[in-house]
Amino acid sequence: MTHPGIPARALLLIPGGLALLIGLNSALTLLDLPAPVTITRLAEVHGVLLVLGFVGTVVALERAVAAGRTLGYLAPAALGVGGVLLATPAPPSFANALLLVGTAGLLGLYVPLWRRSTDIAVLIQAGGALLATGAALLWLVDIGVPTLIPWLSGFLILTIAGERLELARVIALPVRTELTLAAVAAALMAGALATLLWPTVGYPLLGAALLALTGWLAWHDIARRTVRATALPRYMAVCLLAGYTWLLVPAVIWLLSGQVISGRGYDAVVHAVMLGFVMSMIMAHAPVIMPAVLRRPLPYTPLMYGPVVLLHTSLLLRIAVGDARDVSAVVQIGGVLNIVAVLGFIAVAVFSAARSTVNRQERVAA
Repeated sequence: MTHPGIPARALLLIPGGLALLIGLNSALTLLDLPAPVTITRLAEVHGVLLVLGFVGTVVALERAVAAGRTLGYLAPAALGVGGVLLATPAPPSFANALLLVGTAGLLGLYVPLWRRSTDIAVLIQAGGALLATGAALLWLVDIGVPTLIPWLSGFLILTIAGERLELARVIALPVRTELTLAAVAAALMAGALATLLWPTVGYPLLGAALLALTGWLAWHDIARRTVRATALPRYMAVCLLAGYTWLLVPAVIWLLSGQVISGRGYDAVVHAVMLGFVMSMIMAHAPVIMPAVLRRPLPYTPLMYGPVVLLHTSLLLRIAVGDARDVSAVVQIGGVLNIVAVLGFIAVAVFSAARSTVNRQERVAA
């Protein structure tokens, strides 16, 4: 039973939230640090757990709300439950099958959205869902996470790029500008596919496409204008522009070095995308997306800058010093601070939402 005014669909965020916490726990294991829960299997599923189990659940839930289809909620349910089951003694094949069902369901949600509006932005996001479905299928047949990083990254990057295109239209983008982004997105998808079949060509293509996409986002996003505003618009713009900067790391590494599936370079690529870009985007959009999903306000507070600053400074420490100079202790320190930043943002969000609820109740009582 949910709180009055909070829709039942909010329950679907619970397994997604658990997937996040389990993923953060496994991050400590990968850093060779003590973790609250020690399960050998967690290190193996860390990437899939966070990308599909956590972010996938949030994306699928938001898309299900937008599509307005009851059956659409099966997608976030399957992704959340599948992600959590990855960390349990349940048969891995069952958890993996649920992830495949969930990603396929997410892809299916773009059909009614496309019918409602034959929109390039929807098509780009659907391309991301297609990469997620491919990644889930490859994971099901025992392809390891390092090989799947281009697919998982492509899912997240194209989903966000499509959403930012929708918002960029407030400045009346020319059609050719939107078509340019669509072409770049297609090249990124082709690069991801080629990394599996022809890595020596695929990774440089993927890097070049990502570099072009980053340039498009940085130049055309309305964040370039709203960063001069105040309060929430400026906060979101800071998060967005900082996130775009981190995409340069995988773009340059893939373009110049090609395939990187282990070592410090791999650590830099993965966390520049997943933390520097994706988590920064989540922090930026949380005050807008969470109210749409939960029907509860998440007011902006300047306190939100604290976790954002900690996230980016700790990631800079981790990558620019720890990875670049191969200093394990610095990577560990940076990694722990990354986790603190994520948990800190959750704490600030809960505080902001709770304070808003109390203030609203006080106004009603008065």
